[in-house]
Amino acid sequence: MPTTPPTDGPDPNDPPGGAPWARGLALGLSRTQRELILLGAALAVGVLVMPLLIWLAGNRLLGGYVHGENPRAGPWSLFADYVVGLAHGSAVFWAVALGPLALLLLVRGFFALWRVLPQGGGWRLR
Repeated sequence: MPTTPPTDGPDPNDPPGGAPWARGLALGLSRTQRELILLGAALAVGVLVMPLLIWLAGNRLLGGYVHGENPRAGPWSLFADYVVGLAHGSAVFWAVALGPLALLLLVRGFFALWRVLPQGGGWRLR
């Protein structure tokens, strides 16, 4: 059974940019589809995971979440209040929901800026 000899060049199946590990992550999706999935995942983390992380940190550091007459309300009471706050359009609740998305965009912006900065000498203060 003949085998093909190994080549020293890049794999033609690798995505542009030369990241061989990303080949399995692409799954045949277009760049737009991958971006929408990534941004949707960041928004889902902001809406679903962040309130539970806030409850966990607050419960450990500040004590139990008090909700009306219930002094031992759990994470689902906080989540229900969070969803009501989002539905009413409260800026604080929307800041929590959009926080992971904003952080993702900020990090990507820094990487884009890093790529266009001049390489080598850097900047000098005079």
